[in-house]
Amino acid sequence: MLKHIAIVVFLCFSFSGFGQDEESVKIIDWKFLSHVDYEDKYYPELEAWYLDPKFDESILAIDGQQIIIKGYIIPLDAEGGVFALSAYPFSACFFCGGAGPESVMSLKFKSKPKKYSTDDVVMFTGILKLNTTDVDDFNYILQEVEEIDP
Repeated sequence: MLKHIAIVVFLCFSFSGFGQDEESVKIIDWKFLSHVDYEDKYYPELEAWYLDPKFDESILAIDGQQIIIKGYIIPLDAEGGVFALSAYPFSACFFCGGAGPESVMSLKFKSKPKKYSTDDVVMFTGILKLNTTDVDDFNYILQEVEEIDP
């Protein structure tokens, strides 16, 4: 009997990561993404000052890598399928509360997203892109986004 249990346990651990290389997907949290400083930068073509992000080396190291992150959905254009993911619910998010730009990211879905509501808590996977050039988008952009079960 004990031999059968050991075989079942071995098989469960053998197949638990099947189809996904755990080292290639980084599970990150918002505290990790908060390791960024900002400098004021003037954009003459826009005649305006914006915060220019200076990412920590640990964040720079995962630029372009697949990550997993959990957060609150913030619809920007729900009908058009444009959403952001926030560390905080809408009432305390970057737009409405006192949170900084490091607490929100753009979601660029791999395919048409389902309907999400404000403050849905969702876990996503995608490719993290650090944005230092497009002032019309967030500092963090998650590309090829897919929802995953927690």
